[in-house]
Amino acid sequence: MAIETGPSDQDPAALAATVLAEEAKRQEEQAARSEVTVLPDDLLPGVGAKPMPLRDTLRAGGASMVIVLGLITIAEGLERAAGGVLAPDVQDTLDISDTTLIGISAFGGVALVLGAVPLAWLADRMSRVRIVWIATIGWAVATALNGLVVNPFQLFCTRVGIGFGQAYSVPVFASLLTDTYPIQGRARTFSLYWMAQPIGLLLGPFVAGSIADAAGGAEGWRWTYLILAIPPVFLAILALVLREPARGRYEQEIVLGEVLAPSTTRTELPVSMSTAYQRLKKIKTFYYICTGIGVLGFALVAVPVQLSLLLKESYGYGAYTRGWMLSLTALASIVAIPIAGLAYDRLFRRNPVLVVRLAGAFIVAYGACMLVAVRMQEPLLLLIGVALASACTSSAFVSVAPIVGAVAPYRMRTQAFALVPVFIFLMGGFFGGLLAGALSDAHGERTALTIVAPFAGTIGGLLFMYGSRFLKRDISLAVEELLEEQSEIQRMSAHPDDIPVLQIHNLDYSYGPVQVLFDVGLEVTRGEVVALLGTNGAGKSTLLRAISGLGIPDRGVVRLNGRTLTYVDAEIRFQQGIVQLRGGAGVFPELSLAENLHTSLLTTRISRLERQTRIDRVLAMFPVLENRRSVLSRELSGGQQQMLALAMALVHEPEILLIDELSLGLAPLVVEELLGVVQDLKERGQTMIVVEQSMNVALAFADRAVFMEKGRIRFEGPAQELAERDDLVRAVFLGGEGG
Repeated sequence: MAIETGPSDQDPAALAATVLAEEAKRQEEQAARSEVTVLPDDLLPGVGAKPMPLRDTLRAGGASMVIVLGLITIAEGLERAAGGVLAPDVQDTLDISDTTLIGISAFGGVALVLGAVPLAWLADRMSRVRIVWIATIGWAVATALNGLVVNPFQLFCTRVGIGFGQAYSVPVFASLLTDTYPIQGRARTFSLYWMAQPIGLLLGPFVAGSIADAAGGAEGWRWTYLILAIPPVFLAILALVLREPARGRYEQEIVLGEVLAPSTTRTELPVSMSTAYQRLKKIKTFYYICTGIGVLGFALVAVPVQLSLLLKESYGYGAYTRGWMLSLTALASIVAIPIAGLAYDRLFRRNPVLVVRLAGAFIVAYGACMLVAVRMQEPLLLLIGVALASACTSSAFVSVAPIVGAVAPYRMRTQAFALVPVFIFLMGGFFGGLLAGALSDAHGERTALTIVAPFAGTIGGLLFMYGSRFLKRDISLAVEELLEEQSEIQRMSAHPDDIPVLQIHNLDYSYGPVQVLFDVGLEVTRGEVVALLGTNGAGKSTLLRAISGLGIPDRGVVRLNGRTLTYVDAEIRFQQGIVQLRGGAGVFPELSLAENLHTSLLTTRISRLERQTRIDRVLAMFPVLENRRSVLSRELSGGQQQMLALAMALVHEPEILLIDELSLGLAPLVVEELLGVVQDLKERGQTMIVVEQSMNVALAFADRAVFMEKGRIRFEGPAQELAERDDLVRAVFLGGEGG
């Protein structure tokens, strides 16, 4: 008799092959479900557009913006270069050690990087032009005070003040330039702006040294800082004439034919820095560009220090000589930047993917140039190689702002730009400095440069190139978001009295690399009760997480009463009226019933009298609880604890109540009592979404049923109509596929 061989009887190789095949099948199915439609090139903003001469680009946005921001950047470069040239004089005057001086300078750099994030957060909420002139005056004052310090602590304070004051330049300037100038000429506009940085670094050592020499004496350096504080004051006053551009103006004009007006007259809800970061890292192009920049930062921060040490140790050059020699390497960047800007504009119109690939190639070329340069013994050849390497990185960075502007949501663009220096200095600069320092101490500066720069350039450039494959997809998603917003604004304008309480459109959601929601759309009207049904793992609870803000979606939009909440924190959503009752333990067991209710209202600003009124009103809905206020929660039955958890949610008078597994683990009699409460809430007009496993429970109270399977909505309609769908009913009860 033949015996059937089961899986346990198979050899390990066959079993492993079966497992791998099943996993490959699962990944293919997920890829098919999560595939995003990439728009044709003629629908991508700026692609295929007619060329726009630089003169017309500047005329469209006004030349004053790029001129003023460029001059401020030059003034910043002068101040930074002065710090390197005058450091020995400051050290002698204040009588401080090398370690103290370097530590103070490092803290100034940290303030420059970390200050960019909160200032960018602020810039996404208020006038960016106002931030420009306030911050410029701020670091001008700090620069003047730097010339008056008499001890290391004062020097530390002024350097941190200068760093924080200058932190706005990268994110805020990039955001302003993106919104001021048309896409067709945006890269060339950025090339004009980027030229200001090498110009400032080129002129800085000569200006700083000349002023100190003219002032004379051991403390002539003080006059350098006092004089360098004057130009930014005038530039801050000049910035008052700049006009704040509309956010996302040109993308909206190209895609929509208009600039969107705000969807409501109310102030937009704030997007936290952590939420913005979570959203931005889901944009794959942005993620790989920032990661590539972070790897490149291993070299960008460490290489200048190692080069200066190399010129000192191997060639015996003093600080001033090293300063002007390294400054001359900026000449190649001044020539390369405008050429790169012109090339990027042409490539973007043809195929934006080529822009990112070319930038990646420049970064790889940087590593190659540095590898050749540091092996040169002749100082002139060394500096020429370094100059070419600097030109490559400068050319690459011209592309970053236009690409980030094309893929980042326009409401958080400034925060996107702020993350770029964070990756450079904190991710790459810190670890790169440690690695280069260790290699330098063990094997010398030339060996450290030979290892760090080529490695950082090659890996960083390849990450850029890999990220380019997602660019059209990410631009398509940005276009989709604009179109959806326009459609919703038009709908609300046409029917202002017919705005759903809750709107979910085009929602995708992932846990790490595993996507669990796919293009989910759902609307809930005021007073409606919706039952969310489906098999285990269908995505029901995940959808509630996305609504309540406990997770950030990959794409899509969530609105409450027409107000966008997609990138708003859970706490703010809660304050706006989205209250979720999760399944399982939802009470504090060591507190009494009354203490639980009072605790749930601690974060509210209502009066003590209003708090007690709400508690009394809610407890009247639960007669079994009303007379047990002093009983510890752990002494209540499971059903009573669930009632208490529901009461703790209801005291907040939610706009929409989300209930996850109302009947989970409860006896039928308790479920029946809870259903009576839900029915009472329904009659009072409470809007609710209830996740349920029980079809009978759902049909007892729901106006509408939504059935989910494998992260998609398979059915949406009247609850009784779902009961007639045998295929879906079998899926709920038996976990089958359903038809």
